[in-house]
Amino acid sequence: MRNAMSVDVEDWFHPEAVRGFVPEDCSVLEPRAALAVDRLLKVFDQAQVHATFFVLGWVADRQPSLVPRIAAAGHEIASHGYAHHMITQQSPAEFAADLRHSLRVLRAQSGQAVVGYRAPSFSVVRDTLWALDIMLDQGIEYDSSIFPVHHDRYGIPDAKRAPYIVRTGAGRDLWELPPVTARVAGHNLPAAGGGYLRLLPYAFNAWALRRINAEGLPGIVYTHPWEYDVEQPRLPLPRARALRHYGRMASTESKLARLVREFEFGSCRDILDSVRQSEIRSAPGVLEPASV
Repeated sequence: MRNAMSVDVEDWFHPEAVRGFVPEDCSVLEPRAALAVDRLLKVFDQAQVHATFFVLGWVADRQPSLVPRIAAAGHEIASHGYAHHMITQQSPAEFAADLRHSLRVLRAQSGQAVVGYRAPSFSVVRDTLWALDIMLDQGIEYDSSIFPVHHDRYGIPDAKRAPYIVRTGAGRDLWELPPVTARVAGHNLPAAGGGYLRLLPYAFNAWALRRINAEGLPGIVYTHPWEYDVEQPRLPLPRARALRHYGRMASTESKLARLVREFEFGSCRDILDSVRQSEIRSAPGVLEPASV
């Protein structure tokens, strides 16, 4: 079964884990995303994988050769927003402006339609389901931001684990491509993406991907360029946070290379095209917003 490989293109100073330890004006910091993206492009080229790169507009603006390079290699360009602000920290007007800014940059640089979106830190949660209608207003055809897990920063635990159509608050439909989870003892366990791919043994990630494929579902795998950059500046994070954020970076590339050798991957758009005609389309998912 074909799965989706995706990369959230942000720099080493963008993750929420380092907020408060870097300047508000990140333009004074050394940009390093392009170096790691080039390494990922080589891994994907060797495995003949075309992935989706959810690119931060801010990164694209400051490294203007990066998006054209990714697109020229045959990969899909999608939006990760512009300034890496969680939607939970934005008003609807602020989110609309951020998304619109990112799409303007990415569409111009890539020459692609750019129809996919993933929120910084998966911040489409019950309180921000209003963002789905704004995505549709901006020409987004699919979202990959609703993580069906419990987490201190994100997640809607009872959301579907398969690609599905979300019925928005305005009664419109938007495709949702949730990241990989494994259903164990009545709970969804995150796997095969980000820190879960980096910190957990390869065997667990491969098991989770095989398990979701055995259920007849494609897995949506994600990663970040900074997770491959062992030479990035190290910030004085609290010990537990530093272990979670910087842990096992040296092994991430070998895990990813093995994953793309042992499983079949395409882009998120490839997965969307395949499920659009499937029986999934007949059963829209309804997510109730948080009570006000």
